Amino acid sequence: MTDAPNYGFDTLQIHAGARPDPATGARQTPIYQTTAYVFRDAEHAAALFNLQEVGYIYSRLTNPTVAVLQERVATLEGGVGAVCCSSGHAAQIMALFPLMAPGKNVVVSTRLYGGSITQFSQTIKRFGWMAKFVDFDDMDAVEAAIDDDTRAVFCESIANPGGYITDIAAAAKLADAAGIPLIVDNTSATPYLCKPIEHGATLVVHSMTKYLTGNGTVTGGVVVDSGKFDWSASDKFPSLSAPEEAYHGLKFHETFGPLAFTFHGIAIGLRDLGMTLNPQAAHYTLMGIETLSLRMERHVQNAEKIAAWLESHDAVAGVTYAGLDSSPYKARKDAFCPKGAGGLFTIKLKAGYDACVKFVDTLELFSHVANLGDTRSLVIHSASTTHRQLTPAQQEAAGAGPDVVRISIGIEDADDLIADLDQALKAASA
Repeated sequence: MTDAPNYGFDTLQIHAGARPDPATGARQTPIYQTTAYVFRDAEHAAALFNLQEVGYIYSRLTNPTVAVLQERVATLEGGVGAVCCSSGHAAQIMALFPLMAPGKNVVVSTRLYGGSITQFSQTIKRFGWMAKFVDFDDMDAVEAAIDDDTRAVFCESIANPGGYITDIAAAAKLADAAGIPLIVDNTSATPYLCKPIEHGATLVVHSMTKYLTGNGTVTGGVVVDSGKFDWSASDKFPSLSAPEEAYHGLKFHETFGPLAFTFHGIAIGLRDLGMTLNPQAAHYTLMGIETLSLRMERHVQNAEKIAAWLESHDAVAGVTYAGLDSSPYKARKDAFCPKGAGGLFTIKLKAGYDACVKFVDTLELFSHVANLGDTRSLVIHSASTTHRQLTPAQQEAAGAGPDVVRISIGIEDADDLIADLDQALKAASA
């Protein structure tokens, strides 16, 4: 595609990155199910391995099907490049890998998916990294948490599970002042509802497993590079600004400019961490993205109707959907997600934990699964599942207390979903 920025979102979600297959003329992107690629000659091979030429070497690093997906997601997010990997959690490690070092820390929101909280609070300590958890409603506390050893700020645009919306612009301002990147997990919003880079984010990560793929078939993650950060402005990011011994002293930022982070993610991150996205998964995600805007419009339409109905139900103590006029995050929704607050929120049941369990078990149309962003409506009790590893205080801070149920609204008939919710709420309250 030429002059891609001139096209609208609906066009880009179908065409960005894709071209007819040069060998066969196939219109849909083929699944290049191959491990390796034949070099033209020895000189060509050497140029590829020296990063002097862009091309395909080995599918742990690059694959034509995955490359189309990388270009498409980067285009939709307004970035210069992207690196796809095997899952959303892999994407978070891939995003931090060039930035961190033993003894360094990342300032993260307390309102994150439970698995992310565990990854940041426990797993990254094995690398010698540390996370500082802060309530991002208190930007003074975020600023105070940033110190000389901080190498990134991390948050979610629409937080899982509660639908909390982060003031991305305010977080970006603090990160810029400290000379560090802001990383935003945009999984729950997708680039159709929110464009974090437009609000100052340096990097955007996704669990493509969710709304981007949209059909609950494969796992995948992606890191999108805005291309706007000056990695050489300080000595904080030697992986990107200093000579790289594995490439004979090459300096990624000096050599690749705005694409430095993207090239590092492939040439170092995928090479050594090996968290590769397989081409069949990339193909499923590409097909899912073709209908992203249509699905997100329906997710939002259904969620707005159902959240409003739930808010007035006698068995419900509260609904966290930011699209409601009563939400304290309504203004942020209008500022950062003008097309809607997505399809994810939580409800708090007046009858507590036991009612939550019975409610989940009684639903018929809603699938009880550890996923979100599917075409199907999904439900889970976060405190006993996705956020189970957290302390009670961490669960409450994340919006996943014992009396809370997470709901992911699908694209079914909204009235059918309401009827199912109503019968389950009545059973749980009996």
